[in-house]
Amino acid sequence: MEDLQIIELFWQRSESAVTETARKYGRYCHTIAYNILHSREDSEECVNDTYLNAWRTIPPQRPERLSTFLGKITRNLSLKRWEQYHAEKRGAGQTALALDELAECVPASDNVEQPSAEPLQPPAKQEFTILWDGVAVNESEGLEPDAARR
Repeated sequence: MEDLQIIELFWQRSESAVTETARKYGRYCHTIAYNILHSREDSEECVNDTYLNAWRTIPPQRPERLSTFLGKITRNLSLKRWEQYHAEKRGAGQTALALDELAECVPASDNVEQPSAEPLQPPAKQEFTILWDGVAVNESEGLEPDAARR
């Protein structure tokens, strides 16, 4: 089927437009996406999103070359997906470097689960005084504020 006929099917809102587009340009779009993403599953998703975007944008627009129009949509969708996978917050492919840096922080000879040579001592009991209506109350003596007022 010719490009003009496929575009006319999009204008008529016929579902066969997507089928004909997939038949004629499916491999072309898949190749573009795969060359960017190097993943078959992600490439298929981008190609399907390409068909959806074409369905949404062709009625107001009438592309002169359908192959270029679809290729541009596929490329942009694939690049967005690639950027999401390689974002700075995802490690940007430097996970191994971060793990090497952490290896320097962990002591190699000591086991964290082994008890230390020095036994832990409970913290010293701290005493403090509360000023209650001008009367000093020492809580370590167990005085209640009401008893201190009397």
